[in-house]
Amino acid sequence: MLTLLNLLKDGRFHSGQDLGEALGISRSAVWKQLQHLEAELGLSIHKVRGRGYQLATPLMLLDPLGMAGMSPSWPVTVFDSIDSTNAQALRAIGQGQVAPFLVVAERQIAGRGRRGRKWVSPFAENLYYSLVLRIDGGMRQLEGLSLVVGLAVMQTLRKLGVADVGLKWPNDVLVDSKKIAGILLELVGDPADVCHVVLGIGINVNMQAADEVDQQWTSMRLESGKSFDRNALVVELSNQLQAYIQRHQVGGFSVLQAEWEENHLWQGRMVSLIAGVNQIDGVVLGIDNQGALRLKVNGMEKVFSGGELSLRLRDDS
Repeated sequence: MLTLLNLLKDGRFHSGQDLGEALGISRSAVWKQLQHLEAELGLSIHKVRGRGYQLATPLMLLDPLGMAGMSPSWPVTVFDSIDSTNAQALRAIGQGQVAPFLVVAERQIAGRGRRGRKWVSPFAENLYYSLVLRIDGGMRQLEGLSLVVGLAVMQTLRKLGVADVGLKWPNDVLVDSKKIAGILLELVGDPADVCHVVLGIGINVNMQAADEVDQQWTSMRLESGKSFDRNALVVELSNQLQAYIQRHQVGGFSVLQAEWEENHLWQGRMVSLIAGVNQIDGVVLGIDNQGALRLKVNGMEKVFSGGELSLRLRDDS
């Protein structure tokens, strides 16, 4: 099926006879595979008598050869379809694969965001990216790491021409109030000794419609009016991640604290912090040198951190 997709990805018309000859199958078998492509991957294929078959939109598939400009030279595995890149990364750690390494996919059938939320993952439109790092020597290297990843994602999008992109504590990348990227870090091992961390990143790249998304969202294509080569995006993101992670390893999160606050879209805004059934209202003061949120609550500064916290703008903000 994917061999057929590679023949069609240029967006040009291909006759059923030519496709059948290339695949060594009958024209009726080609038609069945095309139907499967439409149903399984959600692709739209045009059929025109006398001309053949054409993808409604050309595809540029992920290809390790197209990522050759990635200066970190991390080993990359590309999956056509997978439950989630983070889940595959965790399996690879359990099987003894040596870090660092990178997992990317054309689509996820069980993509995950923070707090167990579904991450909508259509085929060959967005970037689903998980980088595995080995962490030696304790918790300091983990302090504020998700916020560091957010800075790398933000700078990647800006460099590729997406304007007005900024950050929302703790793990979202937004354009105005619309989500364009999210981050999910997962940890295995002993954080006080040797552990592995999976830096999971989802970026809306060329997606233009998604009925399943339950929040305001946007994509690189919607913001810029042009489509993007996701291989080039992998290269730029990896280069930015390497640079920011090195700064973090050398100086700790405190050396990046001011830069993160400068790019926090909700700095000084009135917010509600949700923790389970509890809600805390306050004004965002910033973050501390470990990446925890600083809020002014009833005239006093309070600090909050934790993976199950959610931040929302107040209606009167």
